[in-house]
Amino acid sequence: MREFAVQTSRLQMWVREQGEGTPVLFIHGNASDSVFWEDVMGRLPAGYRGIAPDLRGYGKTEDLTIDATRGVMDWADDLLSLLEALNIERYHVVGHSLGGAVIWGLLAADAPRILTVTLAAPGSPFGFGGTRDPQGTPTTEDFAGSGGGTVNPDFPARIARGDTSNEPGSPRDIMNRFYWHPPFVAPNEDALLQGLLNEKVGADRYPGDFVPSPNWPGMAPGVHGPINALSPKYVGDTVQRLLAQSHKPPVLWVRGDKDQIVSDQSLFELGTLGMLGAVPGHPGIEAYPPQPMVAQTRHVLEQYGPYREVVFEDVGHTPYLEKPEAFMQEFLSHLKSAPVHPEKA
Repeated sequence: MREFAVQTSRLQMWVREQGEGTPVLFIHGNASDSVFWEDVMGRLPAGYRGIAPDLRGYGKTEDLTIDATRGVMDWADDLLSLLEALNIERYHVVGHSLGGAVIWGLLAADAPRILTVTLAAPGSPFGFGGTRDPQGTPTTEDFAGSGGGTVNPDFPARIARGDTSNEPGSPRDIMNRFYWHPPFVAPNEDALLQGLLNEKVGADRYPGDFVPSPNWPGMAPGVHGPINALSPKYVGDTVQRLLAQSHKPPVLWVRGDKDQIVSDQSLFELGTLGMLGAVPGHPGIEAYPPQPMVAQTRHVLEQYGPYREVVFEDVGHTPYLEKPEAFMQEFLSHLKSAPVHPEKA
């Protein structure tokens, strides 16, 4: 595994890289960094070059703000600038959670150069929170209940002070309860925890700012940070643009049936939490239902075309860590289904 900094036209990015051959771009999720892909990259066979950068706002990449009003496109443009700096023309792309959400933007912007797409528990193409049906209809006109105000402030505070304890609510506790399905524990738990703790926190970093709203639960998205960037308020025409592409690389969608983060009743989404009584004042399921995240992804992919959905049983939010052999079997078969395009090293 090689680690190094790459100066691009937009920022300096920290990159993990392994192997030589056809590039495979790995995009990590929120509250993590590129270390989450080390095991998968180590399992790549000869002929593939795994490239896993730390996204803006994460890991060792240059600490710059995220313009949330662009949705995921700050990240997508950063990745395109990295590919340019590495002289890469065509590539496979893999994204987990937030990284999957970034892929929707990459498909809209760069589909002709993408060989295959692999989505591991991806964020919905309509964003996180604030929508009510498979078509992504906004729940309120100001997208209340999405964005930076939805994050429990104790969690970024614990990240800021580098909390490595196993106390309830600590980053380690959240990781072991929600990133994967108990009783599974990742063999490299401490390294993954450090990747989580490397996230940049603050009002203009993670989780971002928010504004008051007259609609339940009383806050709407701000303009900074990753959670605002994931708000449906800023998705714009991303879905229409990716569906309009004439070249549609094949998509493999892998998820766990016990995922509590990205699901049709996510325990990190205000509609579900309100319905369960965990957030006071919920106006009722008709007024504010849980976001059907899985149904939304399926709705878009059914319109998109070439995709395959694989569901692992008794698996949570990180199928590539929880069932590595099964994941690699599906993943490598998917990679091999595309023509090989050698790239410059």
